[in-house]
Amino acid sequence: MADQQAQTALETRPPALPALRWDEPPEGPVVVLLDQTRLPAEEVELVCTDVPALVEAIQRLAVRGAPLLGVAGAYGVALAAARGYDVPEASALLAGARPTAVNLGYGVRRAAAAHRAAAEKGADQGGAAAAALAEARALHREDAEASAAMAGHGLALLDELLPGGGHRVLTHCNTGALVSGGEGTAFAVALAAHRKGRLRRLWVDETRPLLQGARLTTYEAARNGMAYTLLTDNAAGSLFAAGEVDAVLIGADRIAADGSVANKVGSYPLAVLARYHHVPFIVVAPVSTIDPDTPDGASIEIEQRPGQEVTELTAPPQIATGAPGAVSGLPVAPLGTQAYNPAFDVTPPELVTAIVTERGAVSPVTGPAIAELCARSRQVPMS
Repeated sequence: MADQQAQTALETRPPALPALRWDEPPEGPVVVLLDQTRLPAEEVELVCTDVPALVEAIQRLAVRGAPLLGVAGAYGVALAAARGYDVPEASALLAGARPTAVNLGYGVRRAAAAHRAAAEKGADQGGAAAAALAEARALHREDAEASAAMAGHGLALLDELLPGGGHRVLTHCNTGALVSGGEGTAFAVALAAHRKGRLRRLWVDETRPLLQGARLTTYEAARNGMAYTLLTDNAAGSLFAAGEVDAVLIGADRIAADGSVANKVGSYPLAVLARYHHVPFIVVAPVSTIDPDTPDGASIEIEQRPGQEVTELTAPPQIATGAPGAVSGLPVAPLGTQAYNPAFDVTPPELVTAIVTERGAVSPVTGPAIAELCARSRQVPMS
C-alpha cells in the first residue's frame, strides 16, 4: 500500500524540470532544454551553448510545440548576442529551423528587433545582448499568462457547449507544459476542467509516427492525476461512433488569415469525424500563432519529415542501447520503401467550431473575425 501511495504521489506531481530555461554558468550563458525525445523514460536536460546546437534540438524535436518554439527562438537570439555571434545570421538559422511553426519566427523577430534597437541607440555588445534577453524573458512570461487565459476561456466555452460537466475530451499530439511557458494550450483547457471536477475522460491519440501523444501527453496527464485513456489514431472513429467523445481539443502551429489551421498531422481527419458526428472541434492557440500574412490554408508551408520516421520504429536512446545519444531503428517496411511523412495537415475554417486564444474565442471562424481578433490584440496589452 505504501508503494502504491508513493507511486500515486509521483504520478500527480508536475514535471520536475521546466521545458526550457536560461542559465548562466561560469563558462557562459546557455539555453537548457528538457529533452523531449527521452520522455517518458527519463527527464534529461540538454544544454545548448550555441545556436547551431539549439537549431539541431529544434529540428529533432528535443524542444517542440508552437508557443515554446517562439520562446526558444527568442532565447536563441539572446544566446547568439551574449556569446558574440552574428545575430542576423543566427536569427536566420533559427527562423528557418521548422517552416510551419509561425511562433518560431515571431520569437526570433522580437528578440532580434530588441537587440537591433538597443544597438541603434548606442548600446555596446553587452547592452544589446541584455535587451535581447529581456525581450525573450518578456515573451516567456507573456506565454505563461496567455496559457492561463486560454485555459479559462476554453473551459468557459466547454461549459457553454456542454452544460452539466462530465466532459469527455479527445486530444491529438501534445499541447501541455512541454510546449509552453505555462501549462499549455489545448491540454491546459482539459487540465482546468479536471481541476474543476468537470473532466470525465481525456482521450489521447498516440499521434503517429513519433508518438507525441503516447509519450508526452500521457506523461503530463499521469503527473496531473487526470483520468485518461490512450488510443491508436485510427481508433478515433470508433470512439465517435460509440458516442464517447463530447469535444475535440487541439493546438495549432499556424493559423491562416482565413481561419485555416495547421496542426500535427492527423488533426484534419478528427475535424471531419467531429463534423459528421456533431461534436465541437476546438482549436486552442495564442494570438501569436495567427499569421495574417498567410492568406489561406493552401498557402501554409507544410514541413516534410524524414521517411525513416515512418519506415522504422525508433527507440529512445536509453532504450535502444543504454548509451546516451545513440539511436536505434527497427525496420517495419522493406528496404527502399518510400514514405509520405508530412508533419502537419490543414483543417479548413468551416470545420472548426471555435478558436480559443488568450483574448477570447472566435466562433464562427471567418476571415473578418480573425482580423478583428488580431486588431483587438494589438490594442490591448496582456495584463
